[in-house]
Amino acid sequence: MLTSQEIMQLIGSLIWLLAGVGVFIVGMNFMGDALEKSAGGGMKRLLERISNNRFSGVGIGAGVTAIIQSSSATSVMVIGLVNAGVMSLMQATPIIMGANIGTTITGVLIALKNDYFNMAMYLLAFVGVMLGFSKKEKSKIAGSLCCGLGLIFVGLEVMSSEQAFGNPLVENLFTNIFKTIDFPLLLILVGVVFTGLIQSSSAATGVVITMVGTGVLPLDLALFIILGANIGTCVTALLASVGANANSKRVALIHFTFNVIGTAFFTAIIWIFKEPVVNMLVSVFPGDDPMSLQMRVSLFHVIFNVTTTVLLLPFVRRLVDYSCKVIKDKKEQEEVLSLKYVDDRLLSMPPVALMQVKKEMDYMFSLVKENISLSFNALETGKSADGEKLFANELVIDFTNGALTQFLIKLSPMVEQSDEQVIGSYFHVLNDLERVGDHAENFYEIVTEMASKNIIFSERGKNDIKTMSDKVMQMLVISKDAFDNLNKEELSMLDVFEEEIDTMKKELTANHFFRLAEGDCSMEVSPYYSSTVAGLERVADHLINVGYSIVNPIGSQKEEN
Repeated sequence: MLTSQEIMQLIGSLIWLLAGVGVFIVGMNFMGDALEKSAGGGMKRLLERISNNRFSGVGIGAGVTAIIQSSSATSVMVIGLVNAGVMSLMQATPIIMGANIGTTITGVLIALKNDYFNMAMYLLAFVGVMLGFSKKEKSKIAGSLCCGLGLIFVGLEVMSSEQAFGNPLVENLFTNIFKTIDFPLLLILVGVVFTGLIQSSSAATGVVITMVGTGVLPLDLALFIILGANIGTCVTALLASVGANANSKRVALIHFTFNVIGTAFFTAIIWIFKEPVVNMLVSVFPGDDPMSLQMRVSLFHVIFNVTTTVLLLPFVRRLVDYSCKVIKDKKEQEEVLSLKYVDDRLLSMPPVALMQVKKEMDYMFSLVKENISLSFNALETGKSADGEKLFANELVIDFTNGALTQFLIKLSPMVEQSDEQVIGSYFHVLNDLERVGDHAENFYEIVTEMASKNIIFSERGKNDIKTMSDKVMQMLVISKDAFDNLNKEELSMLDVFEEEIDTMKKELTANHFFRLAEGDCSMEVSPYYSSTVAGLERVADHLINVGYSIVNPIGSQKEEN
């Protein structure tokens, strides 16, 4: 029976232990965010190499997870890309497998700690804090990285200190607990619940490694908790798939199924051959020092994830088919407007999110171009046969403008300082593209209204409008190429076209009044003709803004140095 003083000591030690876990998780978040920002370009290049090759998919998953130190974040990112239609299930599955391998690096790093290593990490944390006061963005990111890495080991040291696991009362408490639940399935459940609660398999693994290193947790029991932690890490992906499309839910199911199969396979092996497995790990890292004890757990974690991936990689198609059978597409589902390449789940990965925003804007640009082409064709022929397609596109254009603007507002505080100007230009380009789409709709409505009144432009008027609209279409192609490929060489050509169109507006207006005086045009046509010419000139203004957005956020070539 514990005395009141011992109870207070035990409570204090448990609080100290929780504080260590908290510091560890904060350090993980600091380091992950810093690595994500500093390696944003590298992640973009990795994702651009996404293909149907399973081995490259595993490599990408392992690489991205090693960079950001979180398999959960990688899974959420993959779900976002699948939800946006950028990645197929066949491409996503190997990446999820690779993410499990990438997350083992954290365990290896934790297991290598010793007194000298710890002191170096504490000093690194202090250096990180000092760098955080710098005004330079790169220095701040480096500071967050150093501080995060240092805090991880501060947290681990707090957990393994005399005030926490070093307290005999705490050691006895956990020893009795593990004697009570000394059953593989219960230990796996502990790993699942603990990892699910803290939303980090790396943190759960770190705690287990520390407990083994301090002698609180026997190795044979720790192995089952590690297996459970690999299932618990799926909780984040399962939560991220809520509200997403069927394919995103399938990614989360594949992730869960993959880890459950691996856990079941290794549970059977360890349950039956527990002593040989433990002896094998001990033979690789002999000795009773904390590092050897910890490296055994870390080695098992690596073996588990690599072996599971090797065994299940040939069955990617089976896993995909299984997920499609379990989660079926909804029948007669109403089509709703949604972004094609962007998903809020990508906000956790700002560099990737910004890359997807560019793709979404490219798609929006293609719809604007199609509508301009449809409206110009209607002006030329005087027929309004493509109205259904044009108005459907306009709905998507308007929706994309609003939804992407809201997404950029959320993304703005998360990006690096160097990307703030890019986001600023995107706000203006979205507005310009939406206005061009509105003008395309206006041109079409002019044709429709004229047809209802049975009036047409004169042949000379129609030819003039055709000449001007052709130049506007050339401008649209040039501005799209400049925006898509950041091609500054196209900007001088845009200037030439804009001057020609400004001149044409004056000439065409004068020609129209001349035809009116001669009786070649009717007064009924006049407002429609003037509106068309003025609209074409405004479209040219918006297009030059779009082109110049690559050198100036507000798109005005006059302010470009």
